[in-house]
Amino acid sequence: MAIEMARGVRDFPPEEKIIRQEVVSKLTNVFERYGFSPLETPAIERMEILSAKFAAGETSDVQKEIFQLTDQGGRKLGLRFDLTVPLARFLAMNPNLKMPFKRYEIGRTYRDGPIKLGRYREFWQCDVDVVGCKTMIAEAELMKLSLDVFRELNLDAYLEINNRKLLNGILDYAGIAVEKRPESIIIVDKLKKIGIEEVKKELVAAEIADKSIERLMEIFGIQGESNNILKELKSKIQSPAGIEGITELEELFSFFNEEELKNIKLNISLARGLSYYTGPVFEGFLRDSKITGSICGGGRYDNLIKSYLESEKEYPSTGISFGLEPITEALKLTRKEVRKSVAQLYIVPIKTLKESLNIAQQLRNSGLKVDIDLLGRGVSKNLDYADRLGIPFCVIIGQTELDNKLANVKNMKSGVEEKVPFDKLKEYNFKL
Repeated sequence: MAIEMARGVRDFPPEEKIIRQEVVSKLTNVFERYGFSPLETPAIERMEILSAKFAAGETSDVQKEIFQLTDQGGRKLGLRFDLTVPLARFLAMNPNLKMPFKRYEIGRTYRDGPIKLGRYREFWQCDVDVVGCKTMIAEAELMKLSLDVFRELNLDAYLEINNRKLLNGILDYAGIAVEKRPESIIIVDKLKKIGIEEVKKELVAAEIADKSIERLMEIFGIQGESNNILKELKSKIQSPAGIEGITELEELFSFFNEEELKNIKLNISLARGLSYYTGPVFEGFLRDSKITGSICGGGRYDNLIKSYLESEKEYPSTGISFGLEPITEALKLTRKEVRKSVAQLYIVPIKTLKESLNIAQQLRNSGLKVDIDLLGRGVSKNLDYADRLGIPFCVIIGQTELDNKLANVKNMKSGVEEKVPFDKLKEYNFKL
C-alpha cells in the first residue's frame, strides 16, 4: 500500500509549525488587547446546522464544499466550514450570556473545494466576533484590530469593504428580480477575480436581462476615492436598503484617521459568498504577493443567531476571520532564515553529561528553551546539528569549563565565542 496523504491536507514539520505558532501567538495577543476572550467549539456539527439556509445556504458554493459523514446511529454530520456557524449555534444554546459577547476562536475548519497556493481543504481560521452591538463601532473595532494584526505580523496588507445593503440597493437599481439575487450576488462577488467580461458572461448565463447587466456595469464602472464613489452612488441608489448601506459606510469611514484610511478601500462589488451577511463586509489582501486570495474576511450577520433560536429576540453580530494558511505562506515567502527548533541554546557536553544536564535543568527552570546532546557525539557534529536546526547558540561544557565554572558560549550566526560564568548563564541574552 502506498503511503499517501488525502488531497488538500498537510503535515507541518517544525520549521513550518514554528512560524504558525508565532502567527497564532501574535494574533492572540492582538485579540486579547481588544478585550476578546477565547471559545472552543467542536469540528463536527449536525448537518442540518451547517446546511441551513441561514448558514451555508442553498445557493452558496460553500454548501457544495461541506465534508459530510454519517455516524453509527445514522445521524447526518458534517465538518465545520467556518467558525461563525458554530458560534451562532453556541449562542443559540446559551441565550442568557451577557451582551456584548466578544470571543475569539482559533481552530481547524474544512472545505472540499479547489486547491491552490495558500488554500487547502483542511485549514485553520482565527476568528473574532462581537455579538450584541448594532452600531458601526463594532465593525470599526474589528477593522482597527485587523490593521493592528497587519502591523504586528509586518504584512503589507489592506482592507476592502462594502455593505450588503448597498449591494442590494445596486441590484434594485439594476432591476434584478428577487429570485435572481442570490445567484447574482455570487457572480458579482467574482468581479475582482475574473474581470468584468467574465462576470458579464456569467450574468448572461444566469438569464439576467441585458438592461440589468448594463446598469450593473454602469455602477461598477465608477472609479475614484471611497468618498467620491459614495457621493456618486447617492445620486443613483434610491432604495431604502441601498441608502442605509451608504449611510453605514459613511459612518464607518468616519472612525478612521487619514493614515488608517490609506489601508482601507471601498469595493462595491465585494459580497462574500455566504448568504448570512446583512451589512458591512470586508476582506484583507496582501500587496505585491504571490498570495492573491484574501488573508482575512468577515462582516455583519444580524439574523443568523436569531434564525437558530427561531425567536424574535435580536442578536446583532459582526466578525472577522484571519486565514492562518495564507498568512503563514506569505511569511514563508519573505523569510530568509528557517528555524527547525524552538531551542534558544544547545548544550554540548564533553564527557560531562550529568553536570551538563543539571545546568540545562537550571536554565530551563529560569524560562529558557534548552536542548542538549543525547547521543554523545563530538563537538563538530554537535555544532553542525545545531546549525542545521537553526539553534542560535551552543553552550560547550567540558571538564575545563567545569573546573573554571565558565561555559563556552558560541554564537552560531557570527561564530563568536564567549566565556560566561555558570551563574550568569540564565541572564545571558540568548536571542539574535
